[in-house]
Amino acid sequence: MWMNGGWGWMPWGWIFPLIFLVLMVVFMVFMMRGGMGGGPMCGGSHKTSGSAETPRETLDRRYARGEITREEYQQMRKDLEG
Repeated sequence: MWMNGGWGWMPWGWIFPLIFLVLMVVFMVFMMRGGMGGGPMCGGSHKTSGSAETPRETLDRRYARGEITREEYQQMRKDLEG
């Protein structure tokens, strides 16, 4: 079976591993580009890539991540609103 250079009954059997490889690459690219709306690496925002974040959203995100303290957050929020 292996002596004639193929799978014997299926000399074009290399096509299945090739199809599988192509599908895996397409799946990986799909997931890296946001998958089903999750954003890069499944941690991004659900916004379109063309919309910019408002200063308030940036401030909220920084506070949620713990980059600024509560007092800094309140002061910056007050500055933004007034």
